[in-house]
Amino acid sequence: MAPSKTGPSETDPAAHADPRAAALAGRDLVIDLARVTAVVLVVIIHLLMIGVGFDESGAIVMSRPLEAQPWFAAATWIGQIMPLFFVAGGFTALVSWRNLVRRGGDWVDFVRGRALRLGAPALPLFVFFAVVIGAATVIGVDPVMLAYVATGTGSPLWFLAAFLLAQALVPLMARWHERAPRTTMAVLAAGAVVVDAARIATGIVDIGLVNLLFVWLFVQQLGFWYRDGWFLRRRTPTLVVIAAGAWLLMVPPVAAGWYSPDMLVNLNPPTVPLMLLGIAQAALLAALHRPLDAFMHLRPVQAVAFLVGSRAMTIYLWHLPVIIAVMGLTLLIPGAAPEPASVAWWLTRPVVFAVVGAIVLGISTWLVRFERVSIAIPDGRRRPGAAAVVAATVCAFIPPFLVMEFFLDLQIAIAGVVLGVASRLLLRPRRVADATV
Repeated sequence: MAPSKTGPSETDPAAHADPRAAALAGRDLVIDLARVTAVVLVVIIHLLMIGVGFDESGAIVMSRPLEAQPWFAAATWIGQIMPLFFVAGGFTALVSWRNLVRRGGDWVDFVRGRALRLGAPALPLFVFFAVVIGAATVIGVDPVMLAYVATGTGSPLWFLAAFLLAQALVPLMARWHERAPRTTMAVLAAGAVVVDAARIATGIVDIGLVNLLFVWLFVQQLGFWYRDGWFLRRRTPTLVVIAAGAWLLMVPPVAAGWYSPDMLVNLNPPTVPLMLLGIAQAALLAALHRPLDAFMHLRPVQAVAFLVGSRAMTIYLWHLPVIIAVMGLTLLIPGAAPEPASVAWWLTRPVVFAVVGAIVLGISTWLVRFERVSIAIPDGRRRPGAAAVVAATVCAFIPPFLVMEFFLDLQIAIAGVVLGVASRLLLRPRRVADATV
């Protein structure tokens, strides 16, 4: 990998002379930027997809303005950013796994850490949903309206199921990556194609759930390849050709009607086009690495990126409830809720985005403590056993998976609370004299 593309070395004397440089040593700031960009773009897209306002007659109108645009489907070929998030997640996970192994840790330590860091932020959200949906049910809110709002605000939770599953398998996938990187990618790609073919041939959509493994693990492995320098060793024209080739490969199956031209539709269950998007996005990220790295070395940019990045999961999980709340409040303010998709509606979106962003950052000041939950084992304690860690990971996985499959309702919110608490208890450090599980 060329020195100009890797950032400061961990052994760079300048990094140790300057505390700030030391904090940045060994980091790929472009990966940090990719994570932050993905989160911010998700917030913007959701903000533009939710239209609540009054029409000319004064009646409340609810719509999805962004999706109604004729260019929307084409834009998702670029704007569907979730594969890039998994690429970045694979990069950082491989770094964490290798560092952990060097310190003498193993897969139990790694999976415990991931289950805590991903499961803990979801617990207060499930508590919030259980209380709010429960109270709305008791006071007699229209069930159709309640279901619509709950489905919308809970939809981001699908990501936790997919990401936790992929991250929990990092130790295994890292071992396969070390031993047979090309074969691993080929097997994952072939598996995704077979699953999609079976889903398309039978019309049974749930068959596609198997691609939670094949598709997302493939994209996560791209992050491994990125970390090991494969993409950054390619010249820029080569990377552009790779990206263009990946996009072109998406055209025939979409034209044949096997996949939707809207890449958001192809998200759940995940499909082969997302693998191709992952390749294209990883290649373009590498092609733009030099200017993006220079951009990230500007202190104001770093400040914003690290602020958002340090609470990315909290922002991701809570932005939709805040958007819905802000939209509801605008209905109470004369003139603040123009008809969705009108000129006035589009012109007021930056203001709404600023308000939503300020509120989300404000509540994240308290909620980020769940994202930063400690994984340390205090003196006189020991980690939970392997069986407890696996059980806890399953408990953290089930609620967001249920949201993915059946959408959020009161029963699933309560299940999220119960299983979230169980996961935390199973992952807590044990007294040395406790049983091995």
